[in-house]
Amino acid sequence: MTKYSPNLPCPCRSGHKYKKCCAKYHKGTVAKNALLLMRSRYSAYAVGESAYIILTTHPENPDFSENTTIWKTSIDLFCQQTQFEDLKILEWSNGKEEAFVTFKASLSSGVMIERSRFLQVTGRWLYIDGVLAP
Repeated sequence: MTKYSPNLPCPCRSGHKYKKCCAKYHKGTVAKNALLLMRSRYSAYAVGESAYIILTTHPENPDFSENTTIWKTSIDLFCQQTQFEDLKILEWSNGKEEAFVTFKASLSSGVMIERSRFLQVTGRWLYIDGVLAP
């Protein structure tokens, strides 16, 4: 995967350049809320930041793996084979320790709508699971 230019529009569709938007999270800034985490995870998939996906996934997520080498390879392959075309936030409910973000992602493989669930663990939001719309 080629390096994503920091001057290109952010894949999360915020309207900002990548370097002023999700790149800071990929470099270590902690997302203040689940919405920012969700947007930055979408961008991480779009730009191939698999380490960020792993870092922001809750250990109880069904895809979580102790074998990060195989998991990273799997994420990298998905990122390389998929075009991330659009992201729309449909709904967001923020709680103190649990939050939900419903989004519509347009991918080269089709459109997916998911209601993602996030938990706050020791000051960091983590993606725990999601339910796909039929």
